[in-house]
Amino acid sequence: MTSDSLKKIMFGKPLKSSEMESEKMPVWKGLPILSSDALSSVSYGTEQILLELATVGIAAFAFSLPIAVSIIALIMLLVLSYRQVIEAYPQGGGAYMVSKENLGMVWGRLTGVSLLIDYTLTVAVSISAGVQAITSAFPSAVPYIVPITLVLVWIMVWLNLRGTSESGTIFAIPTYFFILCILVLVVKGIYDMLTGSINTHPIAFAPSSMTSSLTLFVLLKAFSSGCSAVTGIEAISDAVPHFRSPSVKNAKRTLVSLGSLLAIVFGGVTVLALGYGIVPDPNGHTSVLSMVTEQAFGRGAMYYATQIGTMLILVLAANTSFNGFPILASIMAQDKNFPRMFAFRGDRLSFHYGIITLGVLASILLIGFKGKTDALIPLYAIGVFLSFTLAQGGLVRKWLRERVKGWIGKLLINGLGGIVSLAVLLIFSITKFTEGAWIVIIITPLLLWIITKISHHYDDVAKQLRIDITIERVCTKEPLIIVPVAGIHRVVAQSLNYAKSLSPNVIAFYVSFSDEDEELMQEKWDKWDPGVRLVIFKSRYRTILKPLAEFIERIDTHVSEKQNIMVILPQFMPKKWWHRLLHNQSAARIRSKLQADKDIVVATVPYHLHE
Repeated sequence: MTSDSLKKIMFGKPLKSSEMESEKMPVWKGLPILSSDALSSVSYGTEQILLELATVGIAAFAFSLPIAVSIIALIMLLVLSYRQVIEAYPQGGGAYMVSKENLGMVWGRLTGVSLLIDYTLTVAVSISAGVQAITSAFPSAVPYIVPITLVLVWIMVWLNLRGTSESGTIFAIPTYFFILCILVLVVKGIYDMLTGSINTHPIAFAPSSMTSSLTLFVLLKAFSSGCSAVTGIEAISDAVPHFRSPSVKNAKRTLVSLGSLLAIVFGGVTVLALGYGIVPDPNGHTSVLSMVTEQAFGRGAMYYATQIGTMLILVLAANTSFNGFPILASIMAQDKNFPRMFAFRGDRLSFHYGIITLGVLASILLIGFKGKTDALIPLYAIGVFLSFTLAQGGLVRKWLRERVKGWIGKLLINGLGGIVSLAVLLIFSITKFTEGAWIVIIITPLLLWIITKISHHYDDVAKQLRIDITIERVCTKEPLIIVPVAGIHRVVAQSLNYAKSLSPNVIAFYVSFSDEDEELMQEKWDKWDPGVRLVIFKSRYRTILKPLAEFIERIDTHVSEKQNIMVILPQFMPKKWWHRLLHNQSAARIRSKLQADKDIVVATVPYHLHE
């Protein structure tokens, strides 16, 4: 089986550029592909609120409901704001494009860096939370958390390398299955609460005597932890061009569907956790959602179905990032703010460099934090709320400058969104700083500096390569060709024939290691008489590269104005790969050395061995 055949089996047959439209998403695929991150946060958003409140006491859990309501209000505000982003920037890029065009390239780069960090953390958090759902149902899997997370990450990489259309179809079923399970859970739980059939004692509201220990700082920490449910909303605005026509309308419909579902499932689970009197597991082995589901259905078929659905949606939540990260990296690369290779699509019309890079970064995070969701959450959401803030600020400036129809209403929505996002960003940074948020706060400016250097490099390269086509013309210089030879054989003969076909000025260069070797080579060359002058250099230190480089330098000082120097390397190609290990690969070393030092044309004349 050839490598091409294996590649087709693993990733599918290559797609033509003309098939791009078929790879675009309808709304029913866009929801599972781009919204699974936000929808999946129901599995850990409520839990993170309760874990923070638990530091004060169980009675403080009563405050989880108003905190959840405030987060739902934030979600609705962001949905309204990002509908305007979609409408104003249908070319995609979301917050990055808004910031770049309205606040300047520096702020655009900062927004891009923030989102790329958030996408990476989304994969790590989603996968780790998905594995937590597995360990909640099957505690025997706890020792294998990290290996399971890594396997799931690379399954996601593989599926996304196969292309958006295939991955969307695969991801749609478990996403809608999860939505159905959670909606059934919410309905069953509310029915239990209304009929009084709850077996446990619901949490009573906190007495006034507890308010001294329940500080504003604790409430803000709980709020910031719960804001992990907000991440993922921005992904739809990044990928507007990837929706089928009419792309803007379809993207906005998907965003509204996401906001509505998120409000229902996040609010519903929080109400049920309060009603059932759920206390989170401090060890993190059993999730709050698992406990709520067990209280509602017992450990029966519906419980396991919901846990499996939760695990699947959490794993698929990473798919939001596997679409958002490569798309954003591609847009940034086109702006010279990211390595150029990230702008190109692979055989399956996917941005394969971005997909693989995201897989590698997420794997490093999961190994470093041992696959623990609680350890990753403090790093989470800073990047996305920074991008929220900058995007809203950029739109405010846009409406003030352009004053389009209805601009005052748009200004108020984006202004309020920017203020609230900034407040959440500050709260998260302060309350989570010592728990790990400091890592993101340090890494963000470091990455901003790196991509700024990348952009400056591309500017410098363009400046040095730019020509004035009205003045500069192509002028031809006859080359002086140097052919390094290691003896007299078929490969050398073929290389000399090729060199003489290009120019009459050909020099064969031979390095000897002894007087006897020099005399013998000169004698054989004179007898062969190929019509090419032989220059022999005796190397005292038994090296080939240095004498050749010195000879070329000497020649170049005399002929550089009239002639170009070209080096032709004879190289035989063994039939089997392991045969290459038996040879010294001198041609590759010479090529690397010469091209690193000077503007010299280096060509290889291959000769394939058949045995």
